[in-house]
Amino acid sequence: MAKANTHSRMSLGDRIFDSINVVLLGLLALIIIYPLVYVLSASFSDPVSVASGDMILWPVNLTLENYEEVFKNQSIITGYRNSLIILVSGTALNLVMTVLAAFPMSRRDLWGRNVMMKLMTFTMFFSGGLIPTYLLITRTLGLMNSWLALILPGAISVYNMIIMRTYFQTSIPYELQEAADIDGCSPFGVLIRIILPLSGPILAVIGLYYGVGHWNSYFSALLYINREELQPLQLYLRRVLTLNSNQSLLSTGSDEAARQAMRAETIKYAVIVVSSVPMLVIYPFVQKFFVKGVMIGAIKG
Repeated sequence: MAKANTHSRMSLGDRIFDSINVVLLGLLALIIIYPLVYVLSASFSDPVSVASGDMILWPVNLTLENYEEVFKNQSIITGYRNSLIILVSGTALNLVMTVLAAFPMSRRDLWGRNVMMKLMTFTMFFSGGLIPTYLLITRTLGLMNSWLALILPGAISVYNMIIMRTYFQTSIPYELQEAADIDGCSPFGVLIRIILPLSGPILAVIGLYYGVGHWNSYFSALLYINREELQPLQLYLRRVLTLNSNQSLLSTGSDEAARQAMRAETIKYAVIVVSSVPMLVIYPFVQKFFVKGVMIGAIKG
């Protein structure tokens, strides 16, 4: 009833404005969703139907041959394994380093924190450049053909650290830390027993940022990983998409060059879908942490 009364009090201009917004947002959603649906449908469709344009939105002549060819290729399986290892280990290190930097920077009693914050912010805008970084990683540190070359240089993001520090300062009352200090709790104990249990949402969000970054990254692997058995999936996906190496996915028994070319296109779509699965699986589990009111009732009286 309240909604009906509110709607009746809207002026004609407001209704026109809302209608235009709905139409524009609907068109924007269609523009975003259609390519995703097309890629998914093409990956399950017959290559001839896709190449001839018969498939517009829904799969035509449904088939699993594209995915069978994808999983027959050992490079994809190896790349998948490597990417998952880099994703898990890299994100874990990122979260540990970010928490250990954000918590001290959020403490009011840290001497010189403003100066340290300025020094950290300076690194967001200025760096040594690509060539000095390459020489540092390959010659000084000797991390060529090592997953550490993909993990250690980005162990912490200053931007994400600032987000987490701001959350500690604004969402967790400092009185909780003072009470713990009075009870004789060490700073590390405050972090483990008070800060982290109340920081589930920000840990999930920052972890998701780091995880997506690791999963989508390919440029560092392109520079530092030459051995195929160590390359992540994204590097192989890049070759499929930009270097037209789809033929490496096909069985050697095919004799029709034209059909091979058409199947290469649909296999490309299948590879894209397969490489997107981990992020699609992670998002629903992380979404539940995007809630408000974590601190409701943390302080009484």
